[in-house]
Amino acid sequence: MSRPDADQLLLDAEAGVRPSPEGADARRESLARPVLLLVGIVLASLNMRAALASVSPLVGEISDAFGLTSTATSLVTSVPVLFLGLGALVAPALARRFGTEVVLLGTLVLLAAGILVRVLPSVYALYGGGVLAGTAIALLNVLMPGLIKRDFPDRAASMTSVYTGAMITGATVVAAASVPLEKAFGGSWRASLACWSLLALVAAVAWLPQVLIARGRTGHEPRATPAPGTGRAVWRSPLAWQVTLFMGLQSLWSYVLIAWLPTILTDHGMSRSTAGVVFAFNNLVQVAGAFGVPLLAGRMRGQRSLVALVTSLVAIGYAGLMVAPVPGAWLWAAVLGVGQGGAVGLALTLIVLRSGDAVTASRLSGMAQTVGYLLAAAGPLAAGAVHQATGGWTVPICLVLCVCAAALVVGLLAAGDRKV
Repeated sequence: MSRPDADQLLLDAEAGVRPSPEGADARRESLARPVLLLVGIVLASLNMRAALASVSPLVGEISDAFGLTSTATSLVTSVPVLFLGLGALVAPALARRFGTEVVLLGTLVLLAAGILVRVLPSVYALYGGGVLAGTAIALLNVLMPGLIKRDFPDRAASMTSVYTGAMITGATVVAAASVPLEKAFGGSWRASLACWSLLALVAAVAWLPQVLIARGRTGHEPRATPAPGTGRAVWRSPLAWQVTLFMGLQSLWSYVLIAWLPTILTDHGMSRSTAGVVFAFNNLVQVAGAFGVPLLAGRMRGQRSLVALVTSLVAIGYAGLMVAPVPGAWLWAAVLGVGQGGAVGLALTLIVLRSGDAVTASRLSGMAQTVGYLLAAAGPLAAGAVHQATGGWTVPICLVLCVCAAALVVGLLAAGDRKV
């Protein structure tokens, strides 16, 4: 017997028609799956920056433990970001081969493994764990927009705000808790970092029902069928490149802050614990931008005003860090937070809004995050190298302000009401 259509089951229920046992099972599945899917999306999203944000407040201890230079220290945060780009190359192919749900489940297990490898007493494990964590986060980053476009086609903008908000909430909690956890474990930064592998494992457990539901529906894992010519067309599209560059440039300024904000503040005399709290506050404020900007973007035909808003806020915040880093730390953290959260939410929303279907969204997401994160990976490394060469933060911040200007230009082009 074929499984009844979920919509028809709901209509029958409203009309008082008693469903068959098979129909009742299907109805329970149709009602339960969106709830389970939403829980899975939120838990997976909590992990999308946690493994990166957990390192920044502890980077001084990590550097001292291995005797790293400023440039080598910047690689601790740059290596995962580099593999955010490289890992994004394979995400669409893996999703087509094994199915999105299966790949997401495996990705969360890989992320937990990468976090644990990173705390082993070896500098090679430190960087190798970063490779695994970055690759896992890359897969999450690329697959999530396509999943939302597929399963929530009429609520793509609002669901994007949910997962970007959850992503930044995860980073906030992790950033705030890393130093207290280190103290709770007797000064062990390794134990503090290792704790966050549990968050990834909880999310993996939450995705297991999605794999079982997907297999039960057809007897095998459903696989996306690529639209003819979509892959090449995306890479040849000027609009796709504009979206990609905006994604990369806003990622660059964000990962510079993730890597160096606490260090910028401590280098100017702030205590390490206070700098960690300011960093956590910066992440907390990002939630407002990450929730609000995608919702606004979904209600607008074009998003140029939002591009101008978020880039201006980030530029103002960076300029404040250059002029009065400690006296205005809380203000600059707030201004940067709204701009950062709004920018990442807008970049991810543009991927969805500029795509006509789920396949295009997945391919554009793969392109934007492959090129974008390869570009962004240069940010923390370049900032660390310039800081080491100049002995201060003025020149690195001036370079980031140039990045803001470039992001404004490409963002205005990407924000027009068009489709890839």
